[in-house]
Amino acid sequence: MSFNPSAIPYSRPHTPSPHGTAQYGFIGLGNMGFEMALNLARSLPAGTHLTVWNRTRAKCDALLAAAGEDRVRIAHTVQEVVQRCYVVITSLGTDQVVEETYEKLYKAHDAKVHQVTGARTRTTIFIDTSTIYPTLAAKLDSHCEQNPHRHFLMCPIFGPPAAAKSAQLVLVLAGAHAAKKEVAYALVPAIGRKIIDVGENVERAASFKLIGNGMILGTIEMLSEAMTMAEKSGLGGELFYSFIKDMFPAPSFIGYGAKILTDDFDGSKGFAIEGGLKDAGHIRRLVEEKNCPMPMVDIAHQHMLTARAYAAKLKDGERRWKELDWSAMVIGQRLASGLEPLDPKAHTGPVLEE
Repeated sequence: MSFNPSAIPYSRPHTPSPHGTAQYGFIGLGNMGFEMALNLARSLPAGTHLTVWNRTRAKCDALLAAAGEDRVRIAHTVQEVVQRCYVVITSLGTDQVVEETYEKLYKAHDAKVHQVTGARTRTTIFIDTSTIYPTLAAKLDSHCEQNPHRHFLMCPIFGPPAAAKSAQLVLVLAGAHAAKKEVAYALVPAIGRKIIDVGENVERAASFKLIGNGMILGTIEMLSEAMTMAEKSGLGGELFYSFIKDMFPAPSFIGYGAKILTDDFDGSKGFAIEGGLKDAGHIRRLVEEKNCPMPMVDIAHQHMLTARAYAAKLKDGERRWKELDWSAMVIGQRLASGLEPLDPKAHTGPVLEE
């Protein structure tokens, strides 16, 4: 993995670093977490390993097989991860799961510190990469501060599973400066390509992530509207998609445009629509609190609800995916426009002549 020093806004920690040989732990091996954990396990120095836990044991076994027994150890509980590790990273799906998990982690850490006293007591750093509401991030940080031997960092991530696999994620990091400095050179380039430092207030990182996801929701909604209009106008989605690639060659436009063009709405490979609805709900709540409208998010939220309802009514033989990707919100736009919701042939248009 290539390394760009300007991608990390901190100098290297002092040598020897108190966390230089710290064992790392990872909790939550979903679409994103699995790839991040695999890359982290492969990047750790010789003699160290990644301790992992996931609600479904099969994901842990798959990670062990991919990384090797010398790189990964499987914990039986989240408490065991804390007992073994001094840097614990979490990647979880909902605010409720995050809060419940951190309650267990902090209790386990309190017990760990109680067992080790004096100069041998070592600081544990907890890093949450989940998308959560800012007030929950503040609550986790406040709870963390009740024990002086730990730090909490909020580190939401930007990028699809493919970017996680290639370690090209963008990380937004907030929390105590010393803790950020200690872990930054393990996170980049192993997990991501760049860190955006937003200060010590962890609510800022959570807000940053929601605003960024609002832009992504708006991008998908805009693509849905434009490509559907191209179909209704008789141009065909394929012709208009070629224009998108020429004029808007950003990864989000190209990637989500391709999904819409081909009806590639497999949520197991991308970002599931349930997560999209959760994030849209958080953004709309933030919008109300800050009195700053984001109408595109409202429309995207409505179209995701429509897409989910439509998919739920499909018969078993008609269902192509176990769960929908959030780009399936185009189904709502197609239904409103009187088009077939799920038919790639109806959206690509005629084959263009060379």
